[in-house]
Amino acid sequence: MKLIIYHNPRCRKSREALHHLETTSHELSIINYFETPLKSDDLEQLIRALGIEAKSLIRTSEAIWKSEYKGKEMTDNELVSAMIEHPKLIERPIISNGKQAVVARPLEKLIDFLK
Repeated sequence: MKLIIYHNPRCRKSREALHHLETTSHELSIINYFETPLKSDDLEQLIRALGIEAKSLIRTSEAIWKSEYKGKEMTDNELVSAMIEHPKLIERPIISNGKQAVVARPLEKLIDFLK
């Protein structure tokens, strides 16, 4: 099975997930979404594959969220646009097999996803 990890190399949890994936026999593509920004369609597809609402993928503890978005009523399209504009807001790491995806925090979620 081919897997894609949407990776932030500065994030410890993302590095842990990548390390775990590198020890498996899965074919792996690594997308550093800071260097290769996601497009709206790609992010919307990931949200569908995750089976969550856009708001659930946002890191609400980030300063940019608190200063610019907290407390505002926002549509899913507006939330996706905020994540595209500020990739730091995207929860990570996201692992996808093309049909389904998981936010691999904690690592046990990734392990379950691979079963």
